[in-house]
Amino acid sequence: MNGQYVRNLHDVDETRIAAVGGKGANLGALSRIEGVRVPAGFCVTTDAFRRIMEQAPAMDDRLDRLSRLAPEDGEQIRTLSAEIRRTVEGIVVPGELAEEITGALAELGERVACAVRSSATAEDLPTASFAGQQDTYLNVVGPAAVLEHVSRCWASLFTERAVVYRMRNGIDHRTVHMAVVVQQMVFPEASGILFTADPVTGNRKVATVDAGFGLGEALVSGLVNPDVFRVRDGEVVARTIAAKRLALHAVPAGGTREVAVDPRQQEQQALTDAQAVRLAGIGRRIEAHFGRPQDIEWCLVDGDFRIVQSRPITTLFPVPDRESDDRETGDRETGDRENHVYVSVGHGQMMTDPMKPLGLSMWRLTAMVPMHEAGGRLFVDVTPRLAAPASRAGLLDVIGRGDPLTRDALETVLELDDFVPSLPDTAPGGPPVGGEFDPTATDPAVVAELVGRSEASVAALARDIRTKSGPELFDFLSEAFEEHKRVLSDPLNIRAIMVAMEGTWWLNDRLLEWLGEKNAADTLTLSAPDNVTSEMGLALLDVADVIRPYPDVVAYLQDVRDENFLDELCGLAGGAEARAAIEAYLDRYGMRCVGEIDITRPRWRERPTTLVPVILDNVRNIEPGAAARRFEEGRRKALRKEAEVLSRLRALPDGDRKADETERMIAQVRTFIGYREYPKYGIISRYFLYKQALLKEAERLVRAGVLAAAEDVFYLTFQEFHHVSRSNQVDGGLIRQRKDAFRSYHALTPPRVLTSDGEAVTGAYRRDDVPAGALVGLPVSAGIVEGRARVVLDMAQADLEPGDILVTTYTDPSWSPLFVGITGLVTEVGGLMTHGAVIAREYGLPTVVGVEQATRLIRDGQRIRVHATDGYVEILS
Repeated sequence: MNGQYVRNLHDVDETRIAAVGGKGANLGALSRIEGVRVPAGFCVTTDAFRRIMEQAPAMDDRLDRLSRLAPEDGEQIRTLSAEIRRTVEGIVVPGELAEEITGALAELGERVACAVRSSATAEDLPTASFAGQQDTYLNVVGPAAVLEHVSRCWASLFTERAVVYRMRNGIDHRTVHMAVVVQQMVFPEASGILFTADPVTGNRKVATVDAGFGLGEALVSGLVNPDVFRVRDGEVVARTIAAKRLALHAVPAGGTREVAVDPRQQEQQALTDAQAVRLAGIGRRIEAHFGRPQDIEWCLVDGDFRIVQSRPITTLFPVPDRESDDRETGDRETGDRENHVYVSVGHGQMMTDPMKPLGLSMWRLTAMVPMHEAGGRLFVDVTPRLAAPASRAGLLDVIGRGDPLTRDALETVLELDDFVPSLPDTAPGGPPVGGEFDPTATDPAVVAELVGRSEASVAALARDIRTKSGPELFDFLSEAFEEHKRVLSDPLNIRAIMVAMEGTWWLNDRLLEWLGEKNAADTLTLSAPDNVTSEMGLALLDVADVIRPYPDVVAYLQDVRDENFLDELCGLAGGAEARAAIEAYLDRYGMRCVGEIDITRPRWRERPTTLVPVILDNVRNIEPGAAARRFEEGRRKALRKEAEVLSRLRALPDGDRKADETERMIAQVRTFIGYREYPKYGIISRYFLYKQALLKEAERLVRAGVLAAAEDVFYLTFQEFHHVSRSNQVDGGLIRQRKDAFRSYHALTPPRVLTSDGEAVTGAYRRDDVPAGALVGLPVSAGIVEGRARVVLDMAQADLEPGDILVTTYTDPSWSPLFVGITGLVTEVGGLMTHGAVIAREYGLPTVVGVEQATRLIRDGQRIRVHATDGYVEILS
C-alpha cells in the first residue's frame, strides 16, 4: 500500500505529522496501542497536497492576499477562501497520484464504503485541536467518489472557519499542509465522544461519555442530545439519558441520512453502564500514551469498540507538574500523589496573562513562598493552611477580605468529600505575620527608613552588576536573589504593610458597625503621603504641563512610531524641555510596564512610545497644574471626612473612646497606606537591572553565534539560560516548542483556584442585594458614577475622554497614569488591597473589581452606571 503519496495507516505515528497531518499521525499511533482497535485505512500524504497546490494558478498571489487580512475581515475572507477552494477542487488529480490512491483503495476493497477525512499538519495538536475546522465525508463508495472527496478535503484547508482559526492562533497559511485519511467505514449500533477529563470542570479523574444511536456525526453536529455518563474510579457516578428521536445511518449507495428512532428505543441507554466503564478504560490507555487528556470519537460495532479519532483537549487549564517544578527548584521530593489546592498568583498581582519561561522562573526564584507553574501562570499551594482549622480560618479571612470569589472557590473545594484532609493545629495562632506592631505608631520616619534601605540595596545592585558577564553573572544573580528576598522579608517591611491593611479593615468594619457607613476608609485615605504609584500617575500630568504650551511638540508626538523619538525632539520649539521632562519621568518610573512581574515584558524605558497616548490625553483633557491641585483636594476631602466621622462618633454612647480609637487608626493608616505600594516598586527596580544584565549576556551569545536572537532567552528558565552561558550550546527545538506553547496559553483563562485533579473553581458572590441584570463585583473605592464605557485591553491603545469609565481585565501599577483622566473603573480581576484598588482610593475613583467577563459583557461605548459603594455595575444602554 505504501508509495510516494500513500502510507498505510499502521505504518505511521506521531512523528510523521509533517507527512500525514495530525489526525493521520494520531490514528496511526492509536492503532499501535494494545487493546485499541482502529478501522483499517491509509493516508494520502502532504506531498500529494503540495503537488496539487503547485498546479493551482495564481495561488501564491491569493495566499499573499489572504495573509494580509485580519480575522475581522469576514466578507473578504469568505470571498477569497471560496475562490481558493474552487480552484483546488477544479484541479484534476494527476494520473500516477490517482493510481496510488485507487491502488490503496483496492487493498481495502474497491467497493468498500469509506470515510474520507481531512488531516492538516496543524490539526489535533497539543496546542491547537482545529476540531471541526476541515471536512470529513462518510460512506463514500467507489474510486471516483473517493478521489472527488480527497480533492474536497484538500480544499477544506481553506474553509472560512479554518482560515480564521489559523489567524487567531497565529499560524501562517503557507506552513500548513493537508493530508487525507481514507478508512474503511464502520456501521455502528452506537457512537459518540469520550472525554478522558470532565470538559466542564476540568477534573482529570472523571471521564465523560456522550453516546447516541447510529453514526457519531449526529452528536457532533448537534442533531440529537446524547446520553451522558460520568465515570470515576471504574464506576458510573452519574448518568443522564436523553430522548434520542433521530439517528444518522449510512445509505447503501453512499452518503448518510437521518432516520427516526423507534419510540420504544428512544429513551433506552445507548450504552450499558458496563460498556461506558469499559470505554473509559480504553480512554485511559489512550490518554497514557499521548500524555494528556483526550477527546476521543468512538463507535460500538458488534459489542466491540472502534476508535476513529483522538485529539488533545486543548481547552483544559493544565495542572501544575510538581515533578517538573521540583527539578527546577532543586526539591528532591518527587512522585507526589497527594491532593493539592492551588491559588492563582496572577489574580493577586493583577496580571493574569501568560508569562514567558524566564519570567516565570525569575518570579519563582525571587518569591517569598514556593510557587508552581501551569499554563504560563503561577500558583501557590495552600493545602497545608487549609488542612489545619486555625490556619484555615485565618487564610479564608484574609483572602475573603481581598477577593470574595477566591474565598468562595476555596470553600467550594472544602465541601468536596475528604479532598482536603483535616489536620490538627500544630501551633497556636500567634502574633501577626512579621511580629507585634504598636498600633499607635504613626512615625513617618519608619517609612523613610524602609525606603532608604530599599534604595541603598538597589543602588548597590546597580553598582555591582555592571561588571558581571558569562557564568559569573548567574552566580552573582543567585546571590542577588537572596538579598532581594532579605529586603522583602525584613520584619519592619512586613509590619508596615500589614498595619496599613489591617487598619483599613478595622476602619471599614468599625465605622460600618458604629455609623452604618460603608467603605469609609476609601475617603479617609485620599491623597495619603508617600505612595509611589499614585505619584507616578500625577507626575505624568506634570509632564503634560511641560509639553502643552508647545504645539509643534504636541503635533510631533501625535505621529510618533519610533522608540527613538526622544532624539528628534530637540529640533522643535520646546523640544528640549519636553525631552527633559520625559527623560526625568523615565529615570524615576521607566522600569515599569503592563504585566511587570514578567521580566520579559518591555519596560517604558525600552518602549517609551507606550506613554505617548497617555501624555497626549493629559495634554488634551486635563487643565494645567492639575497634579498638585488634585492631591491637595484629596487631602482636604480626607480631613473633612475625618472631622465628620469623629464628630458623629462622639455623639454616640461611649463616643469619646470610639472617636479616640478611630482617630489613632486614621493616623496610622494614612502614615503607612502609601508605603503599601513601595515594595513592588523596589522589586520592579531590581527586575529592570536583572533584565538589562541578562539581555547584555544574551547579546554576547548572539555575537558568538549561539543564539539566533537575544529574546530567545525569554523562552528559557534562568537555570537553562545559565547552562547555555556555560556551554555555549542551546536547544533550538526547545525554544520553538516553548514559543508555540506560550502562544497557546493566551487562549486559556486561569482560574482563581485549581485542584490537583484539574478542577478549575471560579467562585461566586452569592449576593441577592443587587438589581436584576446587574454585573456583580467587589467595591474597592466608593461612589456612584455614570458615563461612557471604554473597554481597553491594551494601555497603549487607550483613547479616553473626560467622563469615561475604564473597563479592562486588570490594572497593575502601570495603569495608574490612566486613572487621572477617567471618572470610574471596572475590572475583571482585583481585590480590596491590590495595587489598582489602593490607587483608585488615593484618587477617589469609584471602582468595582472582580466583575467576571466585564470586557465581554460590557461593549465599548455603552453607557453604564458604576455603584462602587455597593459593588455592582448597571448597563444603561
